[in-house]
Amino acid sequence: MSDSELLERARGGDRVALARLLSLLENGGGRARALGALVYRAGSEPDTVGITGAPGAGKSTLTDRLVSAAREEGRREVAVVAVDPTSPFSGGAILGDRVRMQGHALDDGVFIRSMATRGQLGGLAVAVPEAIRALGAAGFGLVLVETVGVGQVEVEVAGATDTTVVVVNPGWGDSVQAAKAGLLEVADVFVVNKADRPGASATRRDLEQMLDMGAHRDWRPPVVETVGVDGKGVEELWAAIISHRHHLGGSAVESRRAERAARLVRRVAAAAIERELDSLCSGPGYEDLVRLVVEGRADPFEAAEQLLAGIAGISGIFPGARPSQAAPGAQPGGTSATNATS
Repeated sequence: MSDSELLERARGGDRVALARLLSLLENGGGRARALGALVYRAGSEPDTVGITGAPGAGKSTLTDRLVSAAREEGRREVAVVAVDPTSPFSGGAILGDRVRMQGHALDDGVFIRSMATRGQLGGLAVAVPEAIRALGAAGFGLVLVETVGVGQVEVEVAGATDTTVVVVNPGWGDSVQAAKAGLLEVADVFVVNKADRPGASATRRDLEQMLDMGAHRDWRPPVVETVGVDGKGVEELWAAIISHRHHLGGSAVESRRAERAARLVRRVAAAAIERELDSLCSGPGYEDLVRLVVEGRADPFEAAEQLLAGIAGISGIFPGARPSQAAPGAQPGGTSATNATS
């Protein structure tokens, strides 16, 4: 089946074709590149909500409840991209989130997909936006992106959405740790889940104080208390998400998406350069450059200039650096410099 046929089937409601399309995008490679080009031209980006928080915070249960809230509101097509841990054996997602969302298994208006990093250039930070665009092209108007934790990659992925929900539990830790994780900057809505446990009020107060001490923002993230297992507070959480969307308005949403696109282009370019750089940082030529630095016959900036000259002729990127003369005749990653050991 050709790429265009696969995309058309996915757009026509064929869920098997959609699953195949997402797998190809996730795996990376030449075909993923061609499919990505088709996907980005096939339709606009859907509304997106990112959900992040520490493992065990109850994100999957809340995501399941939010899907129900969206469907009850009249959303015809809702998708979930669940970023699961990567299996050390198969390299695929462990699928834990899908196990917890079996209540929607028979709902034709809901599509749930687990994703792992695998081979995509740039990792999840690139694979997830492509998956979102593919789901949008397939007719899904709302995509919920749930991440497995609050590491740098997870926060980055969840933050690449229109609205980002950060889930914490009573006894979550102090505000310093939250600031270090970047949660204050990325959160549009805070949720204190499992609020039936002791310490929920103290956790909410801690979050409010953290927001008071933070930089002024046009939107102050509300703090909502929920109990995901019985649905308590989910209605208020959904209302907070909708309120944030209304606050943004059409122009602000487009501005956010433009900023995300700019970061994505930069990330893809950086990943491509890093891959090329990895190939240059090997072989006798590179070893000669390193030896010159060790022996004090060149400084690291000169050596880097010479190395980068092998990537599309990049040079002169270090302000005040002398013209690259680290190793005349050196070929990074290839033939040794003629004077490297003289």
